[in-house]
Amino acid sequence: MSFERVKKLFELDAKLKSDTIFVQRLKLSQLRLMGDARWPWLVLIPELNGVEEIYDLNENDRTVLMCEIFAVSRILKSLCNPDKINIGALGNIVRQLHIHVVVRHFNDPAWPGPVWGHGRPEQYS
Repeated sequence: MSFERVKKLFELDAKLKSDTIFVQRLKLSQLRLMGDARWPWLVLIPELNGVEEIYDLNENDRTVLMCEIFAVSRILKSLCNPDKINIGALGNIVRQLHIHVVVRHFNDPAWPGPVWGHGRPEQYS
């Protein structure tokens, strides 16, 4: 399977675009902030059209994505002193491959349950 790598042609899913805030481009992925201030929550979206699953990526892109996940997780750990960092690639609503990296604390509003669907998102000021 071959995926389009030309970044100017990359199409970001409309829901991901509306639910997140662009932070920066990494080697493979767009790094975006989830629009919910209750949790430090970053999303990595490989800039490859047509990719839905991690196993769709070639070996090099899988390696790059894992390095990006590890780097983002380490930065969040150093900044937020989490009790846990959740990493997930669900894709039940948005099929375009995207990886959630969510800081969790024992006293956060959803602990110990998932952050998805818990209450209403709080907007950043």
